[in-house]
Amino acid sequence: MPAPTAPDPEYSPGLKLLMRGYQQADDKAAKALIEQVSPRLRRYFWFQAFTRRFADDLLQETWMRVHRARHTYRPGAAVLPWIFAIARYTALDHYRRTRRVELREMQVEEMPDCPAPEAEFLREAHEMDKMLADLPEGQREVLVMLKVSGMSLEEVALATSSSIGSVKQRAHRAYTKLRDVLAVGGRRG
Repeated sequence: MPAPTAPDPEYSPGLKLLMRGYQQADDKAAKALIEQVSPRLRRYFWFQAFTRRFADDLLQETWMRVHRARHTYRPGAAVLPWIFAIARYTALDHYRRTRRVELREMQVEEMPDCPAPEAEFLREAHEMDKMLADLPEGQREVLVMLKVSGMSLEEVALATSSSIGSVKQRAHRAYTKLRDVLAVGGRRG
């Protein structure tokens, strides 16, 4: 069935259809795909401690990599895990690159003025940081993909090149540790 020509709120194509259109150089499909997936990617980068300050740059870099690799997407395959796998490797590459540079840089006393993100979002992110700080990176990554980005177990498994059982195990261990942290915090307060 052909897509309607005028914007129709009832018409909401799936990600697979949008990705297929993107592969076929459909500008509208590419724009819709980016609009639907970008908020999830931004949250994914935002809630990873080492990528927060570079979230927007990483989002852009991820889409550039997706664009260069779009021919490798297999029609009919799950789109989110494919994109999140690219995002994951983008973040890892960025981490390695910035670690090398930061080891040789000096810290400045005062940061230049720049527009601040919304206060509520920052407060929530800070609270989330405190809760996730003690989790190992693998557990934190799985938890962010599942709960912040809203991905399914299957999608996270594909994105992290893990089995579903491994994802479940990491998530369970993260939940257990968070439960313990919250229980201890509740007794103190």
